[in-house]
Amino acid sequence: MPKFDGIVKPKTKRAKRFLEGRAPKLTEDVKTAMIMKGGNSSLTVTQALKDIYALKKPNAVLFKKKNITRPFEDSTSLEFFSKKSDCSLFLFGSHSKKRPNNLIFGRLFDFHVLDMIELGIEKYISLSDIKSSKCPEGTKPMLVFAGDAFDTDNEYRRLKSLFIDFFRGPAVSAVRLAGLEHVLHFTALEGKIYMRSYRSLLKKSGCRTPRIELEEIGPSFDLVLRRTHLASDDLFKFSHRRPKALKVKKKKNISRDAFGTKFGRVHMQKQDLSKLQTRKMKGLRKRRGEIKLSMNDTR
Repeated sequence: MPKFDGIVKPKTKRAKRFLEGRAPKLTEDVKTAMIMKGGNSSLTVTQALKDIYALKKPNAVLFKKKNITRPFEDSTSLEFFSKKSDCSLFLFGSHSKKRPNNLIFGRLFDFHVLDMIELGIEKYISLSDIKSSKCPEGTKPMLVFAGDAFDTDNEYRRLKSLFIDFFRGPAVSAVRLAGLEHVLHFTALEGKIYMRSYRSLLKKSGCRTPRIELEEIGPSFDLVLRRTHLASDDLFKFSHRRPKALKVKKKKNISRDAFGTKFGRVHMQKQDLSKLQTRKMKGLRKRRGEIKLSMNDTR
């Protein structure tokens, strides 16, 4: 009877390319988010999911069918869909009498739920309600966080990390000035989170640097923190571990200061200055038969 070792071997070239795309890489692909709604959802939640999907495109998958699941009680269905669609982020929307207009932001590590944070929508303005020109699809946003809670409170710190993972977009080596046109602003104040979306406008300033103005384009959320499911500190640290091949090798005796200036340290052996070779000059050359007179010689 043949043994099953759990390794799926591809039978076609297409399946081989598919499995290679799913395999671990030194530099991972852009994180993709799956956006789904629960068995009961309101019009506000449905429209909010569509607007966040518009901000996240093209790195998002919008599920049109309802999914009867409760992530905080059983997350197996989320893990199944994550593995099927190759997504490491998710957004789940639901509506109930106990928790109206509910949004659950979460992320997965190795296709298992790592963090989940539940937010309630108290006030919402959609993209279509604000009549202004929008940013092109796929624009990498600039993320701004305001409020001491994002630095002091553990739950808000993890929420900030989750928002950065969800909205940051692809990693780029350089950005042109005209491409910095989308701003997502998050404010933590008095137990609430205010999310605003702006478009930056470059105006004439009379000098080389343009004057910046912000125009609100939507969506706009007033959120309140409800429930959290956070990974332990050890698991969270383990999920951030980098492969050895990507770690920068430290060079001995080379350091940099706060301004990026490079310094080098040179180690030398102790020198005998009496044997130090100085510059040769004719006036200092010794002649044959020359007698050195001491300072006390009076002849």
